[in-house]
Amino acid sequence: MATIKDIAREAKVSVTTVSNVIHKRYSRVASETINRINAIIARNHYTPNLSARSLVNKSSRIIGVINHLFRSQAVSFMQDPFHGALLGSIEKAIQERGYYMMIRTVADEQELFSLFNNWNLDGVILTGLFNDAFFERLLEMDKPLVLLDSYVKNGKVFNVGIDDFHGGFMATEYLVRKGHRNIVFASPLFHGEEGVIKERFRGYKDCLERNGIAFNSKNVYQQDITVEDGMEVGRMLSRRSDITAVFATADILAAGLIAGLIQSDRHVPGDVSVIGFDDLFFSRILTPPLTTIHQDTEERGRIAANTMMDYLEGKETTSRIVTPIKLIERASVARLTLSG
Repeated sequence: MATIKDIAREAKVSVTTVSNVIHKRYSRVASETINRINAIIARNHYTPNLSARSLVNKSSRIIGVINHLFRSQAVSFMQDPFHGALLGSIEKAIQERGYYMMIRTVADEQELFSLFNNWNLDGVILTGLFNDAFFERLLEMDKPLVLLDSYVKNGKVFNVGIDDFHGGFMATEYLVRKGHRNIVFASPLFHGEEGVIKERFRGYKDCLERNGIAFNSKNVYQQDITVEDGMEVGRMLSRRSDITAVFATADILAAGLIAGLIQSDRHVPGDVSVIGFDDLFFSRILTPPLTTIHQDTEERGRIAANTMMDYLEGKETTSRIVTPIKLIERASVARLTLSG
């Protein structure tokens, strides 16, 4: 089996040059040389020895993507449409720059310790992390951390997210402008911790207050975020004649709500209007197509991956990046007409 020295000898270049091409560090290598080395690598079916390289460089070029969110034991991290889109963009960016991705769901600090003890990860990307014992344990591991959709404030980590408060406000304001005043807030379970859902909830409440609408705790529905849970909430809401609109903090939840309402002979948007959040691919093909808050999930995954790799390569990085959001108007929200 060919070695990196064999590749270098055949290409008449140094081992360092071959290494640069393998790791896609092209800045100091001529394009003709890159093509020649890649052709020799392909012809010899050469595969880098990661274990040997890790021992020499103390670097594995493996970036861990860890999930610590347990929305439902029945649905895995990768089955969730939002996280599926996120993971796909992270993996593509990592692959393009010659790194490798490990995906793991970690339940507690003990599993986290075991992961770091058994694998030499260069850095870790995590979603939805809170400032708790798990995060403190992460800091002790002394690895570069990029947090997605987290409101943990710590100078040792990088954050990539959106303005969730503004997103919650924007969704609620749209419903208010359409004439709705008795608006349900539907979301995954959340408590007092600072996070995505709490920020969207704050935006919802602030919008109600600014428009002179009293907040009603009975209009808050919290549950897991699966389609089945959303359908159950939709069936519960169908029994309420007072509410006219729902702000669901995730498209997958909104899809379940719509299905539950329709199964209960309530028309969307004729009886109940629904707005979602995410703008996932299926939002366009629901019946009716879903009005939602768009966030570029794939772009955020790409930014998170490149932030990590830039840091590992000693390039300039930004500690917090906030990507834009916008309202996508479709057919799931009706304008109320005042009677009388």
